[in-house]
Amino acid sequence: MKLEEATARLLEYLENEQPKQQDRLKPERELAVIVGCSRETLRRALDVLERGGRIWRHHGKGTFYGHPGAEEPRSMDRIIEAASPEELLKARLVLEPALAAQAALAATSNDIERLTKLAAATTAATDWQQYEKADREFHIAIARATHNSLLIGLFLTLSAVRGRARWQRQHVDVFRNGHKTGYAARQGKMHSDIVANIARQDGESARLAMKQHLKSIYDLL
Repeated sequence: MKLEEATARLLEYLENEQPKQQDRLKPERELAVIVGCSRETLRRALDVLERGGRIWRHHGKGTFYGHPGAEEPRSMDRIIEAASPEELLKARLVLEPALAAQAALAATSNDIERLTKLAAATTAATDWQQYEKADREFHIAIARATHNSLLIGLFLTLSAVRGRARWQRQHVDVFRNGHKTGYAARQGKMHSDIVANIARQDGESARLAMKQHLKSIYDLL
């Protein structure tokens, strides 16, 4: 069953049940049977409803109708789990250009050396696993080059979304559609441009280069 149909059936079920605000819904395994879809598809449908504010989920407690009460803020784990690939890239477009600009002010010679090696590794990647590993390490190294523990922590929290299955599936499709080694070479060249600007301590150019790099990925989604 496609996600759109599962989401529509789930909404129809909720409209028929008319739960009250903060009512806990049935367990996922029961909802999957009611909707007639797999549990994976059900979770994705629940993600859609959660982003739309129709439900909220509390790890270890279940899924609830409506908005969370003031005493029940959404945990970061739940936010990360519900985030879509598009939301991830939009968040990265806000944060990472600023990290690149800050790295241009704070990076050491050791940072530049590591970034240069990682940029070369992304360029040389011949399959998705190699590229994903090098790309992830490159962007983490940019954050670490700021030498700001709060900025590093914020980025690592955001980066956790990359480990989720939906991002992995989406990114491998982008890699394949970008003709694999050709995609790696193009993105690797952008990585090298970012490093060059950081090495020159040109924060504004580093910011713009990072923005262009992430925008090129966003446009392929």
